[in-house]
Amino acid sequence: MAQISAWALPASLALVLLAALWRRVPLFEVFVEGAKDGFQTAINLIPNLVGMMVAVSVFRSSGALTMVTHMLSPVFHLIRFPPELLPIALLRPISGASSLALVTDLFRHHGPDSLLGLIASTMQGSTDTTLYVLTVYFGSVGIRNPRYAVKVGLLSDLVSVFASVFAVYLIIGK
Repeated sequence: MAQISAWALPASLALVLLAALWRRVPLFEVFVEGAKDGFQTAINLIPNLVGMMVAVSVFRSSGALTMVTHMLSPVFHLIRFPPELLPIALLRPISGASSLALVTDLFRHHGPDSLLGLIASTMQGSTDTTLYVLTVYFGSVGIRNPRYAVKVGLLSDLVSVFASVFAVYLIIGK
């Protein structure tokens, strides 16, 4: 099975190249044209990405994240949601790197095999960087009105966060 996995991507690329040659597609010219389009897309996305990074940085540096966590801690204690995980749950839809940094810090203090570590890992794996993804995808094609995509994406992240806690409690038995 490992051999199939190792050869799947190179074989797929070779198949595409052979099909292009068989159809007499000018490979290099098509590649260069695609690279130009990709470069232009990257340039168009830079303002959106910079805005997201600044917003996350301001949210964390201003102490707003800590304040929100402390305000909501009593409520989360009542429903057996560890308040230490709230910053991860809040930042995950915005920035994967920021939430991963928080998970890594949590691992240092509590350990990856602790209850908090297991829930954080499950949460990290079952949620997505919804706002980042929508910024990149919608920004690349010029969509300005995301309609229900933001609401549905954030709702699915919220459900995933609570399902992560529930699933780990269910498996661990606490």
